[in-house]
Amino acid sequence: MAKKKSSSGGVLSQLFNQNGVKAILGVVAAGSFAIAFGQEKIQQFVSNTGSGSNSACLDQFYRDVPPYLMKDSLNKHSYPLCFNGFNVMYSGVSKTPLWVAEALTPSRLSQKIPREDSFHEEERVDRAHRATLSDYKASGYDRGHMAPNADMPNTESQFDSFSLANMVPQAPKNNQKVWRELEEATRAIVTKQKQDVYVVTGPVFAAKKLKTIGNGVIVPTATYKAIYLPKTGTIGAYYAPNDNSLQVKVVSVCYLEEQLGINLFPQLTEEQKRNTYKLPLTAAGVKANTQFAYSHWDAESQCAEDVANDKLNAMQNQFKSAGGSNVSNTNSSTDANSGTGQNSSTQDAIISQLIETLLQYILQLLK
Repeated sequence: MAKKKSSSGGVLSQLFNQNGVKAILGVVAAGSFAIAFGQEKIQQFVSNTGSGSNSACLDQFYRDVPPYLMKDSLNKHSYPLCFNGFNVMYSGVSKTPLWVAEALTPSRLSQKIPREDSFHEEERVDRAHRATLSDYKASGYDRGHMAPNADMPNTESQFDSFSLANMVPQAPKNNQKVWRELEEATRAIVTKQKQDVYVVTGPVFAAKKLKTIGNGVIVPTATYKAIYLPKTGTIGAYYAPNDNSLQVKVVSVCYLEEQLGINLFPQLTEEQKRNTYKLPLTAAGVKANTQFAYSHWDAESQCAEDVANDKLNAMQNQFKSAGGSNVSNTNSSTDANSGTGQNSSTQDAIISQLIETLLQYILQLLK
């Protein structure tokens, strides 16, 4: 900043040397204009320059498009949250995520870090809608990750994965056996077959009367994991009852969408989402050079309807501005409220450059 002050000071000196009265009037006019301009335009300018700073958040979605909530009731007290390495649509009604999205790549999964548990409450969620550590204590349910800790490539994303906004109450055997094996199988597809996998994971609330733990955290009746492999077109979803039965089945994405009221992959066609492949249930079921066999075409389930582009764009914009200060993959210090991705020092620099430019312009007029 010292260099910029010296430059501005040099301009002011030239102004006074050339024409003192005009210079003073010019400086006053410039200052007034800069202040007025700053009050009205600086935020817009900063927002425009920072609008792409949170675009990395969209990388977790297939073709940058988030899943879309088709039911109005699901939108009540919902929070779009961008984390390091995954994104969440959190519900303040269930106090769980409705869906969690990840983009898994060979490069990402090549990074291995030791697990460090750091379960914590999500402070970006209003206290009244927030799941707490005490809600899960002695509940008989695990704090079940939707985006697994083992998917995370660095300490920042690992810490984020332990947010309770990424958790659902999960039956112990479902979490520790069935779900763990499905997570391992999904990672094996990426690492063994060297292909990207887009994943959407979450809870199913299918019963008329739902159980709760703690202060109103709703226990899901099942958990799901929908996956899409763009390289081969392979698609399908795992569906596991949230109990200790160790049951799991592979279903179509349309089957899930009908139950959930969510368009899980808005950029895919209905024809694609009706296809179902024989997805592996364990990592051992993944072979390096063998594609997954086709299973069946789901002609019965009701796929989610297509979503208009303006609604998808609006949802994208919500995630662009939902980063929060803990998101480092945007390479910026993000303001969770404004979503500009710019900090105060950046704004000061822009204002300084604006004033200097105006002074230079006035000098040219006085010559």
